[in-house]
Amino acid sequence: MSVLVIGGAGYIGSHAAHALKRKGYEVIVYDNLSTGHPSLAGGFELVIGDISDTPKLSALLRRVDSVMHFAAHAYVGESVSHPRKYFQNNLVAGLSLLEAVLDSKVRKFIFSSTCAVYGNPAKVPITEETPRLPVNPYGASKLGFEYALEAYDRAYGLRFVSFRYFNASGADESGKIGEIHDPETHLIPVAFEAIHGERSVLEIYGDDYPTPDGTCVRDYIHVNDLAEAHVLGLEHLDGGKSAELNLGTGTGHSVREVISTIERISRREVPKRVSARRPGDPPELVADPKRAE
Repeated sequence: MSVLVIGGAGYIGSHAAHALKRKGYEVIVYDNLSTGHPSLAGGFELVIGDISDTPKLSALLRRVDSVMHFAAHAYVGESVSHPRKYFQNNLVAGLSLLEAVLDSKVRKFIFSSTCAVYGNPAKVPITEETPRLPVNPYGASKLGFEYALEAYDRAYGLRFVSFRYFNASGADESGKIGEIHDPETHLIPVAFEAIHGERSVLEIYGDDYPTPDGTCVRDYIHVNDLAEAHVLGLEHLDGGKSAELNLGTGTGHSVREVISTIERISRREVPKRVSARRPGDPPELVADPKRAE
């Protein structure tokens, strides 16, 4: 079986591409390299292009059986400041991708969604039945694409699995692939940048949330576990129905907890300071992963 991994030169997409390769799948990576890196797609055929380039995608889709779609802008704060960028890329360009898929023989589609579609949930852990009420344009753009997938499944038989990630973290143990973001915004790598003097300080965005220590609580899942879930999702679609699934551990950790753990393991203090809350950040996001399990 062959898979087109869109956004496969990025953090999560590259880990998924390698997970597919380990299971014997043929993989083509498609990426515009706006945030991806060719080095993360080493060992794969890499086609450089945008998801709005329907003719180029149509040619590639003739060579594959299924699609994994990771390409997206994914910074919550930026989405609040520049919503146009997020709706244009994550939703409008994404619909162009779906047009190319519908015109092909491909009827299996794996989508990289997000827990941001839930917004500020009334209670945690969050199940798949929790109302989808995003509070930032990033989550709203992903939800719009989920709505399209649901409609296209009913109307055209495009079967899909939409994975609602909680917080991806870590890197492949080989050390060959991992997080390369510019600018880096994820808590764990930012903490190490601060330790090594690559930035002056780690900003803690708010310490007055309604959580045990006042800082945001998130559910951190290892990126290799996310990647393996994508392979299992593809296998599920061999006869299985479309699904929307949470991917998390079911356990939340606060920003201060994560920083304290890094300090304990590294035996180094993380330079840090508390800043104002970041727009669009819910206080607590923790998955109920039972359905995916």
